[in-house]
Amino acid sequence: MEIMRPWQWLTYIFFWSLFLTVIERHGLSGWSDFIIKFFSRVIQNALTVIPALYLVDYLRPVFKNASIPSVSLRIVMLMMFSATVSMVLVVLVMINLGWMEYNRQAFVINLMFNTVLTGGFTAVFLLYFLRSHRELNALKLSFEYKLTAQNDLIKARTAPHFFFNTINTLVSLIESNPPKAADLLQHVSALFRASFSGTREISFEEEVDLCEHYLAIESSRLADKLEVNWTLPEEDIMYDMVITALTLQSVLEKILLNVVEMTTETICINIEVTWEQHRVKIMIDVALPKKTLIINHDLRQHMNFYIQADRLRAHFGQSADIQSSVASTQIITIIDYPLQDVGL
Repeated sequence: MEIMRPWQWLTYIFFWSLFLTVIERHGLSGWSDFIIKFFSRVIQNALTVIPALYLVDYLRPVFKNASIPSVSLRIVMLMMFSATVSMVLVVLVMINLGWMEYNRQAFVINLMFNTVLTGGFTAVFLLYFLRSHRELNALKLSFEYKLTAQNDLIKARTAPHFFFNTINTLVSLIESNPPKAADLLQHVSALFRASFSGTREISFEEEVDLCEHYLAIESSRLADKLEVNWTLPEEDIMYDMVITALTLQSVLEKILLNVVEMTTETICINIEVTWEQHRVKIMIDVALPKKTLIINHDLRQHMNFYIQADRLRAHFGQSADIQSSVASTQIITIIDYPLQDVGL
């Protein structure tokens, strides 16, 4: 994550150079000397900040295992050293160009003043960013706690209903079709293992497998009422795709609860997945029953995926979303989130 953008660094260098030039204005004879001094300060501060930031970024793996006070001290020392070297270089250039007369005592005093001032302001910036970092961490922990609570809420609402229906199906299959009951238990085991692993990113292939486990369980109970058609990307494309665990599965679960279970007709669900221009789009098209009366107003209230969308945004950013539109003949739900293609 970028702490400051390039234009912000340039603004900082500009005003910092102006501030230092104004402090030293008493030793300048006119505007031409002021402009030369200001220009030299801009060059000096750019030579101080930019190389030091690149070094800090390069040494990030080393700093990662060190304590915060140790890292802060190293950064301050690095900035002070960079300020010393840049000032010496700029002063040498100005002396050679005839823009400045060499005075040893003044040079040493200015060098010490500039080095100490750079170290002080670096410490102030580090304190500010440390405070911001702690606030962001606290916000992240709070958000993760909220997501965990929402995830638990989903489980509390759907798990009992799903669990009891599955148990009843197993009881009937154990006597009539033991091999099918054994297969069903394997599907249940895989799905429940994933549901208790928390909110995390998984490969899209894993998510599809979890959906297949869930649909296999529900198909044992719903018999011929459910038909699902998948349109998936090619295997080499889908291999690089990821998604938040149980996102698609929880959307399908809500569709089954509010549509398939409310009718005796066969419901066809078409799932189309595309990955284009660094965005994944999953469209779930559900044809509503023609004979059974389903009140669209109530259906719109149940077809909301706020919690699932929040979980998706926590991993893929604020542009991720889940939208569902209910018409008289169909429901179209779209899961849309950014995903950078590292292969491009």
